Amino acid sequence: MDMTTVAVVIFVAAYALIISEKVHRTIVGIFGAMLMILTGIISQETAIHHIDFNTLGLLMGMMIIVNITSETGLFNFLAIWSAKKVKAHPVKLLVALSLLTAVCSAFLDNVTTVLLTVPITFNIAEQLKVDVKPFLMVQIISSNIGGTATLVGDPPNIMIGSSVGLNFMDFIFNLSIPAIIIWIITVAIMVVLYGSKLHTKVELQDKVMRLNEKAQITDFVLLKKCLFVLAVTMSLFILHGSLHLETATAALTGAGLLLLITYSHNEGQIAKVLSKIEWLAIFFFAGLFVLVGALVETGVIRAMAAEAIEITNGSVPGTAILILWMSAIASAFIDNIPFVATLIPLIKDMGEMGLSNLEPMWWSLALGACLGGNGTLIGASANVVVASMSAQRGKPISFIDFMKTAFPLMILSIIISTIYVWVRYL
Repeated sequence: MDMTTVAVVIFVAAYALIISEKVHRTIVGIFGAMLMILTGIISQETAIHHIDFNTLGLLMGMMIIVNITSETGLFNFLAIWSAKKVKAHPVKLLVALSLLTAVCSAFLDNVTTVLLTVPITFNIAEQLKVDVKPFLMVQIISSNIGGTATLVGDPPNIMIGSSVGLNFMDFIFNLSIPAIIIWIITVAIMVVLYGSKLHTKVELQDKVMRLNEKAQITDFVLLKKCLFVLAVTMSLFILHGSLHLETATAALTGAGLLLLITYSHNEGQIAKVLSKIEWLAIFFFAGLFVLVGALVETGVIRAMAAEAIEITNGSVPGTAILILWMSAIASAFIDNIPFVATLIPLIKDMGEMGLSNLEPMWWSLALGACLGGNGTLIGASANVVVASMSAQRGKPISFIDFMKTAFPLMILSIIISTIYVWVRYL
């Protein structure tokens, strides 16, 4: 077998093991990546080049900030405050948390959003003694829908915006409307799916309503430090483009600052905070980046994309719709970052070859790559992080169970996007 065939075999075998859940996905990611290097498909140096350290740095930085902030009791405060606002009604709470996640994901990185909201979700579910999984499902899906709406919401949008010269308001103007429509329809369906299962006892609701949320704050001094660092970090996220900083720099700056002003001489506390980083998710991502990088290096992704685009014979409507669906299906199963990185130059080449209108291609790519992440549990970074956090708390999310609900919802979102792109641009 040639190197390309070997790469595809390893990649397919790795994904089959991940889907089967016979072997933990972190082990599959690491061992699959090492097989790519051992067989000579990709060198160690090239493999390291394909690991997106911006994503890993962002994850680690925000995990450190969230772990320290959790020591203050802030998440317990927010859990009780949120539950009381909707009278501790589980279905209303499902919608409220979904909206919170979608709005935050539009202006923060999806991973940052779920790192902040998932601990709240677990606290609420524990207080009301309801199944936490429906809440986690709707938050995963809402984070990807919300991230679709803006330039900074999802990495594919950042890549498209910087490559094409589209600004923050361009994304708001072109993508916020379909994102809002898709969110409303998706949440309505999930309320129908899970509403009958989300029941709690009246006495538990009354008990929650009697709780004093302010009493949950256990360390006001530490809370002030955490809120200050969160404000600094969020400001860096918002301004990172104009400051020419990567999002990982913003997150790790915040993490380093918070460690400095809280535990500068306390080695035990520093070790405790670092031990709470979701290392299983970090190493899974590293392995996944190498697996996909091997497909990039062997030309598999480029060949697939080029062949698919050639099928349309240069038709603007046909190419736009094909890019939308191809990017959605691909992003459900492979990381959307290398896929988008491959398609951007291909779309630019189409313009140089005489394709008259590239605008529908860019918005189709953004919608497909961002929304496609909802298709499977490994389709987007936020999905993997939530799954990892849930498993560590004794509530593992099955790949198949997630896909049974999420994949049809993803297909529905792409059908809505198809109608939107066709009506607005074609």
